[in-house]
Amino acid sequence: MMLDSLLQSASARTRGLLAFALQGQDLTARQVAELYCLRGADQQALLAAADHLRRETVGDQVSYVVNRNINFTNVCVKRCRFCAFSRTQRNREGYFLPLEEVVRRTVEARDYGATEVCIQAGLAPGMEGDYYIRLCRAVHEAVPQLHIHAFSPEEILYGARQSGWGIRDYLKALKEAGLGSLPGTSAEVLVQDVRDRISPGRITVEEWTQVVGTAHSLAIPTTSTIMYGHLETPPQIASHLLLLRDLQRRTGGFTELVPLGFVYREAPLYNDGLVPDVRAGATEDEVLNMHAVARLALNRDIPNIQVSWVKEGLPMSKRCLAAGANDLGGTLINESISTAAGAPHGQLMRPWELRRAIREAGRIPVQRSTLYKRLRSFEDDPSRCQPDALDRLRPQERIRFGSYRELTEREDFRFQ
Repeated sequence: MMLDSLLQSASARTRGLLAFALQGQDLTARQVAELYCLRGADQQALLAAADHLRRETVGDQVSYVVNRNINFTNVCVKRCRFCAFSRTQRNREGYFLPLEEVVRRTVEARDYGATEVCIQAGLAPGMEGDYYIRLCRAVHEAVPQLHIHAFSPEEILYGARQSGWGIRDYLKALKEAGLGSLPGTSAEVLVQDVRDRISPGRITVEEWTQVVGTAHSLAIPTTSTIMYGHLETPPQIASHLLLLRDLQRRTGGFTELVPLGFVYREAPLYNDGLVPDVRAGATEDEVLNMHAVARLALNRDIPNIQVSWVKEGLPMSKRCLAAGANDLGGTLINESISTAAGAPHGQLMRPWELRRAIREAGRIPVQRSTLYKRLRSFEDDPSRCQPDALDRLRPQERIRFGSYRELTEREDFRFQ
């Protein structure tokens, strides 16, 4: 009834577009861009339509994963203009975690109840081509039950080039070493003109698509992402989303879409005036509309739409759960990349905090695996739920996991 009422308050044009989407029809790029720009009563109808479609497709459960991020080096041969995480090899803040430290952090993650370890980092100069493979093998042999979600398409391309292998052979070797899935990061906006402005020299649209498509052909699933709120336009957002839709129909390997709002506070792209007209991140309207149009455009093909609490914070994340999203991402434990860019929402969220936010949004919390298998459902009274190891961690104890600043200051991890 609420959807019907909001639709009646919207313009005839918006009612027509939303009816078209709710019928399961493929939106065109022009229609996606138009929906993204809606405000006022039209926007309220958009959000309600996305929420309705979410309920029909995936129900009222909201999932999360217990995981740990391990960003093993911040030294990078590339200087992406939006990145505040990377350092050059001569910078005193450059670090590189040895294999035994990565393994130690993985074992610690398992002991705290994690089912996934997410490994991403800078592109270290002089890195041996098989390093990612050796890292995967070491982690997998130490904790074989943990899912390894690791290496962006940019890292895959770098590793393949450093080794002199083709992308397919390199991915096969990673899979044999224990790799479970790839994060679909380094996507930013999959429009080459935008990429050339915010990250010249970075992986191209064609290369990103090749790496991801090849991974899917080898039964290596990936996530998909979009970074917005900088200098992209609504038509470019639409182009990105429909590229993902078309690729999913050809290869079928995306597990989810994760919209990532541009964190501008420490980003050179914003602070140094390197590129004209860069905005200070996405507005609240843009955040809500992004998740809503993603639901309407991708619903049949990529039914899981994740909201990133580390980018948006829990209050905005809860609003996105009423705008088409159905997943809150992971506990993260050691998130460094967004934190380095100035995201103020922390580097760890305990499971009970995620469950509380989900319940406050009127939904049912579910712990999932990386590949969206339901591991535990929390429909009962929260007071009856047994806390796990990470839940028992007190706020003041979070310091034991360290921080990005600590990593950049430790002499024992200094990049050589």
